[in-house]
Amino acid sequence: MDGVLVHEGQALPGAAEFLQRLVEKERRFLVLTNNSIFTPRDLAARLVRSGLEVPEESIWTSALATADFLASQLPGGSAYVIGEAGLTTALHEAGYTMTDTAPDYVVLGETRTYSFESITRAIRLIDAGARFIATNPDVTGPSPEGPLPATGSVAAMITRATGAEPYFVGKPNPMMFRSAMNRIEAHSESTMMVGDRMDTDVVAGIEAGLDTILVLTGSTRATDVSRFPFRPGRVCDSIADVLELV
Repeated sequence: MDGVLVHEGQALPGAAEFLQRLVEKERRFLVLTNNSIFTPRDLAARLVRSGLEVPEESIWTSALATADFLASQLPGGSAYVIGEAGLTTALHEAGYTMTDTAPDYVVLGETRTYSFESITRAIRLIDAGARFIATNPDVTGPSPEGPLPATGSVAAMITRATGAEPYFVGKPNPMMFRSAMNRIEAHSESTMMVGDRMDTDVVAGIEAGLDTILVLTGSTRATDVSRFPFRPGRVCDSIADVLELV
């Protein structure tokens, strides 16, 4: 989503036309984001304010992927959750109970206000046997004032305190793409990933068996591509250049 369709709340050139082309051609699609703060309804509303029409059922977040993963691993389980509505809602709808008493999992997501008390509680629960899950490994997130510590940074702190490495569900774990494809009944042979980051989007797309397109409107610059040991299927200046491929 960010860096491909929008940047700092503004639609990128060609984004609206690209989404319209997908609808006209009756292509099944999902808009993916590692952000676990917001629900799909929240994100759909934010996209509308940017001038982009994306139904909430066409949005797939790391929170949804995490809830989907946990429901397949331990149906009806329990979790101590550090996160916002996007994560707690997804887990609740997946049949999970939120508790701070002997949970099956500690689940860490993004939040605007990480508290010392909640992190301490997570450390003690993991020490007591709870399994450690995190929505994504992103160490920083953007803000108008500069980078903010994100899930990966807080996960590292908990790992140093407990010795327990989390299982990250979101990108670059290809599981997020596989769960997304299951959601829309798609197959890797006929699915394409469009992303702006080599280190998350493209590598996860390749590992999930997808054709990949890197657009240069986000985090990765053209001069960065050659530094990686893998390459995208195509490199395009922006989503506007992907229109002809739909």
